[in-house]
Amino acid sequence: MRVIEISEFGGPDVLKIAERPTPVPGPGEVLIKVVAAGVNRPDVVQRYGKYPPPPGASDIPGLEVSGHIAAKGDGVVQWQEGDAVCALLSGGGYAEYCVAPQSQCLRLPSRLTLVEAAGVPETFFTVWTNVFDRGRLQAGESMLVHGGTSGIGTTAIQLGVAFGARVFATAGSEAKVLACQQLGAELAANYRTTDWVQTFRQATANRGLDLVLDIVGGDYVARNLEVLATEGRLVQIAFLKSSRVELDLMQVMRRRLTITGSTLRPRSPEEKGAIAGQLAEKVWPLFEAGSVKPVIHAEFPLDRAADAHRMMEESQHIGKIVLTVSASPTTPPARSEPLPSETR
Repeated sequence: MRVIEISEFGGPDVLKIAERPTPVPGPGEVLIKVVAAGVNRPDVVQRYGKYPPPPGASDIPGLEVSGHIAAKGDGVVQWQEGDAVCALLSGGGYAEYCVAPQSQCLRLPSRLTLVEAAGVPETFFTVWTNVFDRGRLQAGESMLVHGGTSGIGTTAIQLGVAFGARVFATAGSEAKVLACQQLGAELAANYRTTDWVQTFRQATANRGLDLVLDIVGGDYVARNLEVLATEGRLVQIAFLKSSRVELDLMQVMRRRLTITGSTLRPRSPEEKGAIAGQLAEKVWPLFEAGSVKPVIHAEFPLDRAADAHRMMEESQHIGKIVLTVSASPTTPPARSEPLPSETR
């Protein structure tokens, strides 16, 4: 099979087409003939040698795919050959075939194409477990999403709105601010030109926000605590700036704040399967109703993975970037140019 390898650590050009044996599914695993694979920032970090795959995972990048079940390992009972699925992986998605635990696969929503579905697992698993499980977001509460036009951001905005929260966002340009609002954010602020702490405190009559979902870290952490309401929760899932910060913990104690966070990739198939079950129950009906949809910014063929990574690093995209791997009757022709921002 054709795959994309990281030939050495470095810039996008280290991504090279190669051939490897088609993997064989083990007990409880399925082999997926990949139609499309999502591109995520952790793939970029892995390419630089700073995010190694967990033990036993493929060294091929790619944390999410869509496609069809091509074969089953022993003990697989919930899928049949030919089923259309999307799947969360620990690695191996930039390839014509990959293996996944059966519990980490979800059926293709009827309103989505396979290309669209390739942009679902990584962000929807991440947002669900962090915002609604660890963060305990409830209807009527307020949430701030940093990086509102990222894959995580566009997902978090839509899900927050769908479950009845007031959603606010930050973004890096006026066009991205508008995109956040089109997705349902009540108010979005350009973090380059606006004091977003003051903006969102004013928008909540100085009460503050119930939850902040942060991918920045560094000096944002102290400001996130400042913008939180009493009993507020800061959920940290990445750090574009730094993972090391200096904090005055007195405000955490005084206002009874919670700081939490998690990583997804190293978690067990059982844990990821539990998240998949929650998504199937709570989120898949939203796909079927058309009230939530992944935002796909651009598609590139597999052999242009380097171009997809360049676009990711330029940070001008809105939503997800996808690699198209093989043709499917339900997949439109691949596009290699950015798409206009899509809204639900």
